[in-house]
Amino acid sequence: MAADDLLAHDHEHDHAHDHARADAHSHDGGDSHGHGPGGHSHGLVHESIKRSREGLRAVGLALLVLGATAIAQLLVFIASGSVALLADLIHNFGDAATAIPLAIAFALRSARAERWAGLAVVFAIFASACVAGYEAIDRLLNPHEPEYLVALALAGAVGFAGNWWAAIIRTRAGRRLNSPALVADGAHARADAYVSLAVIASAAAVAVGADIADPLIGLGITLVILKITLDSWRTVRAAPVGGSAAA
Repeated sequence: MAADDLLAHDHEHDHAHDHARADAHSHDGGDSHGHGPGGHSHGLVHESIKRSREGLRAVGLALLVLGATAIAQLLVFIASGSVALLADLIHNFGDAATAIPLAIAFALRSARAERWAGLAVVFAIFASACVAGYEAIDRLLNPHEPEYLVALALAGAVGFAGNWWAAIIRTRAGRRLNSPALVADGAHARADAYVSLAVIASAAAVAVGADIADPLIGLGITLVILKITLDSWRTVRAAPVGGSAAA
């Protein structure tokens, strides 16, 4: 090889080597303010934290919707005295209350806590069925004609809309987060939406003179709630135990 060619080759090799060292230094310098000891911080949030936040957001929004729905129905019940509406109202308050154990489970980011929250949901559904059934039987033994039927029908419509909206929120989040407890609560709310339609049927029945229909519909709602209890129990029981909620 000629001397000129050799010098040119050495110059190109040294230039490339220096350039590579400069690039490496530049990358290391960039990492010093963006990467942590683990190598990839860049402001990223751990998946378990993101899951916890999204779960809490879904639970909180559903609680807000169901709480507003139950309060609106409570005002109508005070005026109308409908036991069918009372059954739906009790269930909606109980449904809203299930947000508490679910929120705790997501805050803890624990699959075991989430399972216990699911069991709490099942218990809340069963308790509301017992109360609704008692009120319906009491109304059969001590008849009382509901009043303000138009408002009663509107309350049923409000219950349907509120539960349907809450069901969408819970089900979508539950599937996205792979949370059996949240999915079960979503199915619970969806069934409640259809139960609320029974309140409208009660108002219509009483309007045409079938007063006995109101407590009978209340009993029918109780049976539906018991069916929801069984379905929710099966869903939660099938969920795995142990590990983190993000697993």
